[in-house]
Amino acid sequence: MMTIQRKIANWRRIGHFCTRRLVDYGELIPIELAETKKRVLHEAVALIALAIGALFTLSFVSIAVIVTAVGTPYLVLTAWCVAGAWLAVAVIAVLIMMSRKPAQPFQLLRKELQRDMDAIREAAQ
Repeated sequence: MMTIQRKIANWRRIGHFCTRRLVDYGELIPIELAETKKRVLHEAVALIALAIGALFTLSFVSIAVIVTAVGTPYLVLTAWCVAGAWLAVAVIAVLIMMSRKPAQPFQLLRKELQRDMDAIREAAQ
C-alpha cells in the first residue's frame, strides 16, 4: 500500500510527464495536419482524374455501341442495354464507396496518446 507522500510524488511525476508530452503533441499536430492534407489532396486528384478518364472512355464506348446498332433492329435494345450498364456502373461505384474504410487522420497522434495513457495508468497503480 502506498503512503500519501509516495502517491503525491507519483502523481507529481505523472504531471511532469504529461506536461512534457503536451509539448511533443504540440509539435506533432502540425506535422500530422500537413501529412493528412497532402495525402487527401493527392488521393482526391488521383480519384478525380481516374473518374474523368473512366467516364469519358465509357461515354465514347457507349456512343460507339449505339451508333453501331443504328442500322439494325436492335437499336432500342442496345440503347437500353447501354443505359443499364451505366446504371450498373453507378451502383457498383456507390457500393465500393460505402464499403471503403474511411481515412483515419491523426493516427500517429492517437497512437502516441494511447501509449501515454497506458504509461499513466501503469504509473498510477
